[in-house]
Amino acid sequence: MNTLYAGVFLISTAMLLFELTLTRLFAVTQWYHFAFISVSVALLGFGASGTWLTLYPVEPEGPQHPPYSFPSTRDRTVMGRLAAHAFLFSCSILIAYLAVNHVPFDSYRIALEQRQLLYLALYYSALILPFFFAGFCIGLSLAAWPKWANALYAANLAGSAAGSLMVLALVPFLGGTGAAISASILGLAAAFAFHLGTIPSPKGWQALLRRPALSLLYPILFLVLLAVLVHPPALFDLRLSPYKTLSISLLFPDARLLFSRWNAFSRVDVVESAGIHSAPGLSLAFTEDLPRQLGLLVDGGNLSPIPCIQSPADERFLQYLPAAFVYQLRPNARALVIEPRGGLDILTALHHGASSVVALESNPLVVQAVREQADNCGATAYDDPRVVLALEEARSYLRRSKERFDVVQLSLSDTYQPVISGAYSLSESYAYTVEAFLEYLNHLHEEGILVITRWVQSPPTEELRACALVAEALCRSGVGDPSQRVIAFRTWSTATILAKRTPFRSDEIVQLKEFCAARNFDVIYYSGITAEETNRYNILRDTAHYDTFHQVLSGGERQDLYKQYPYEVSPTTDDRPFFFHYFKWGQTPSILRGLGKTWQPFGGSGFLILVALLVLALLLSTALILLPLVLRSRATKLSAPISLRRAAGYLLYFACLGLGFLFVEMPLLQQFILFLGQPTYSFSLVLFSLLLFSGLGSYVAGRFPLLRLLPVLVLVVLVYPFFLSRLFALAIGWSLPLRLVVATGSLGPLGFLLGQPMPGGIRLLEERAPQWIPWAWAVNGFASVISSIIAVMGAVSFGFSRILIAGTGVYLLAWAVIAALSSHPNTKTAI
Repeated sequence: MNTLYAGVFLISTAMLLFELTLTRLFAVTQWYHFAFISVSVALLGFGASGTWLTLYPVEPEGPQHPPYSFPSTRDRTVMGRLAAHAFLFSCSILIAYLAVNHVPFDSYRIALEQRQLLYLALYYSALILPFFFAGFCIGLSLAAWPKWANALYAANLAGSAAGSLMVLALVPFLGGTGAAISASILGLAAAFAFHLGTIPSPKGWQALLRRPALSLLYPILFLVLLAVLVHPPALFDLRLSPYKTLSISLLFPDARLLFSRWNAFSRVDVVESAGIHSAPGLSLAFTEDLPRQLGLLVDGGNLSPIPCIQSPADERFLQYLPAAFVYQLRPNARALVIEPRGGLDILTALHHGASSVVALESNPLVVQAVREQADNCGATAYDDPRVVLALEEARSYLRRSKERFDVVQLSLSDTYQPVISGAYSLSESYAYTVEAFLEYLNHLHEEGILVITRWVQSPPTEELRACALVAEALCRSGVGDPSQRVIAFRTWSTATILAKRTPFRSDEIVQLKEFCAARNFDVIYYSGITAEETNRYNILRDTAHYDTFHQVLSGGERQDLYKQYPYEVSPTTDDRPFFFHYFKWGQTPSILRGLGKTWQPFGGSGFLILVALLVLALLLSTALILLPLVLRSRATKLSAPISLRRAAGYLLYFACLGLGFLFVEMPLLQQFILFLGQPTYSFSLVLFSLLLFSGLGSYVAGRFPLLRLLPVLVLVVLVYPFFLSRLFALAIGWSLPLRLVVATGSLGPLGFLLGQPMPGGIRLLEERAPQWIPWAWAVNGFASVISSIIAVMGAVSFGFSRILIAGTGVYLLAWAVIAALSSHPNTKTAI
């Protein structure tokens, strides 16, 4: 295999592997939304590499020859530069990992301590380095051999596709740390491949042996990295934020870690500590001690208890949990429990006489972690003969199943978070959408009950949005007035909503009142309730829960409430599945007034951090794009027989490609989470499919004129939302392996088309002004950074389908630019 293509392939593989590994590392050490912010900023390095190449361009290319031989001194010099920067890429991965692990940046203190700004700068500078060096290698290859851009860009995309799959294999076996070190090893392999290209043929191997220092350097470095991979030094131990629940749990003197393991999409830990006492919504009327518990944590947070039931007395507290009420209404129920995690809701159902429980747990590692505690904690909930375990995402299982249940319960599987500022807006949840709730209602018996428990917020947000979801799902199902079919009550910390397809009977309302009175719970809503019947035990400063629930369930006032309420609580859908996004622009003044006065990441800026990130990206991108013009005296080779207007046209074209690709890719990444069940599966498979088929498209680029290709691409992007909605409806109930195959194949035509505009543009630029290719590479990189931020903000605010439509508009603009450029009389290449 040609050493140039091998090097480009390997460094692209390493880059994507490291990028996706970063998302997992940040999800564990910080939070899910922090992963997006960090990777977006780090990708600025890609664009910066193009600016550097523009200021320090490669020497002009001599007579054309295939890149599988490098006879000229110039070619060997370029390969030497590639080898050096690939080596720096390999080193910078380790530097970035160690910086993320050891720089004491604290997002909670950034508004209180000025030194945190310095730490943040060091943090992101280290993250930018690997992407700068990787982008430099790819950009230099394209600039040095533009006539071979098709094959080079294909190698880049194919390598990226391979990297997106490797994360699924490496993270479960090596963990996040091992995957990052593996990316460094691949970077070193890329450096070696480039280095081989510096040796004259055909006696390359003999020449290599005559350089003993270099001959020994690479094997030694490989062995060193392999040793670090097999036995990582303590320096490489993953350090979690002190605010993560796992970090806090381990602070107790007797705390110890019983289980810690990775799979492709999570890290699961089990902690033993006398400080673990978790029973969400437990009545304050319960005055006895809780049984011993272990703590189950996913990605270092969302602690779920594993109760250690040793005797019948240990089960008494289950009678004082909110979920106990539904089993009083439906004794001997056949229950479905969604995401039971440590098994508390399963134990509650069994204790109250459920005849059978179907437990839907989407994370197999959670079940493994719980079952491995049997010797330490006694029989687990998953081992009871009345429990049927399904290791599957709920939407997929229900789409395939024809079962009906007396109770469908959504477990409260996440810990309390002050979500009203929007700090956790980027977490998508397809379990909490209108379409999901319709699925739950459709799997109830005629008198079956849907149960949802959420944390109480003040003013109401997540519990109110859950009520809105129930109301909208009932309306869409056509069963009748939601106000007759919903009841709700709250504890001191949680709110529980019950819904059914038929009206709640008067005797069921009586049972609700008796249950709440006996446990000091407050009724929020039933049809006919008065304000005086609420807010009796766990007294809040106002009747906001009664007022807002009444407005949502009354029908006529529902839409007015959504518009006038200070927080975004309208029902989430599969097109906009951000249940935890409560931000409205009207909150901005209050957020700014409280900036730095709340104990939240980035001073409580919440969703506004994305706005700040976008402004920062725009400023840095603009500065680095214009830098070659400002330093024109050092970049005289930008001068070319091309007008400024046409130059702007070429740069606009490459900016459109950067914007358009991410506007298409990022909504697809999110939408396939529903289809595949896990974010990591979606990210890896969508990236793999798009990049692999884009690589094939790049390889054949030139056979299809851009003027004909781009309109076809626009049409395909336009119809994809309709195509995917029907595909998901048809295949979401299929087995995971079959869904993976369908996902890969369904993205093939789109990926094939997406891979052709970039090399086609490089060929056009090579004909008129090859000196501008690095600058075009920079513009494309910066546009990609900006589009990644805009795409996420747009999806959260408006939905994925609108972002895809925006992508079609951007590609339509690219087509218009190409049409204008093709009218130039000196254009030789068929466009």
